[in-house]
Parts: sequence; C-alpha cells; structure tokens
Amino acid sequence: MEEVAPGRKLDIHYRSISLKAKNDSDHEAYVFTHGLLRVVEAVRAAAGDAPIKDLYWEYAKRIHHDKNRDFDPAEALSDAGLDVAHASAFDDPSWDSVVEDETAAGIALAGDEIGTPIIALTYPDGWRASIFGPVVTPVPRGPAAIDLWDGMVKMMSVPGFYELKRTRTDGPDPGDRP
Repeated sequence: MEEVAPGRKLDIHYRSISLKAKNDSDHEAYVFTHGLLRVVEAVRAAAGDAPIKDLYWEYAKRIHHDKNRDFDPAEALSDAGLDVAHASAFDDPSWDSVVEDETAAGIALAGDEIGTPIIALTYPDGWRASIFGPVVTPVPRGPAAIDLWDGMVKMMSVPGFYELKRTRTDGPDPGDRP
C-alpha cells in the first residue's frame, strides 16, 4: 500500500484487527499484538488517525525485521514521536471494546474466513469492496507493485470475486529495515 500510494493517490487509513478477538484465542502472539492494538486505539483516541501509520511501522520494524515479539510498547511510541504514557493501554482491558469493534468492522467488510491485512476500497460509483490480502513476499517495488495493485483493484471490482490462493513456498521477507 505504501509503495503504490503516491502513484495511485491513495488515502490510507490504518484500522485495528485483533486475531485474538477474531479467533477467540489466547495464543501468545495474539495476546501481545492485542495489547499493541490497545495502545493504537489509545493513541487514536488522543490524537486521531494521523500518527497511527508511524506507530504501525514502529511495530512492524520490531516484529518483522527484528523478530522481537516481546518489546516494550513505550519504545515504539517514543520512536514514533508519541507520548509514551499511551503504553499503559497495553495492559488496560478497558480498550478491548474499541479493539473488538474495529475487528468486527473488518470482519463485516471482508467476511469471517479472513486474517490480516484487509484492504477496503470505495469505487467511484460508491460501491465498497474489501479483501483479505494480498500476502506477498518480498514486497514488490516500483512498476511491479503498481501492476499488482491495479490487478487487485480490478479483481475486487467484480462483486462475485472471492479468492485466489496458492501454497506459500517462501517464508516472509520484509526486506531491509526502514
């Protein structure tokens, strides 16, 4: 999304989806990321949508690039230029209803048989479509990213389009750490 946003004039809004809430699971990774989403929603409540992208990227660097799945959320907040006091939301279940509402909204868009990411688009005629994915590794760059995006947008414009899938043969490759 970030790769194609400038070339396709995309207005990206990052939303929360908790696999802990969706799958009703206490899997360790799901519990940890659910706590991170509590922090996201605390930041959103205090500062709106603008800082969410930077916070997500700080999380992504730690999780996907550094393979650190047990970091202090205050560090990510600090590196994103945000108030570290929001880290207290990590262990605060009062944020669960907001995270769960966000998750329910994502599931309502794309259906129950999905994971993350979910991409939702509103077409010029007002029709809204959403999809789970794409899951791509490594992330395509330049014209390849634009081609993938344009193809996905065309597929999503077909109301009866539901799924493409093949077995993953390579592990995740998030590329160089931003």
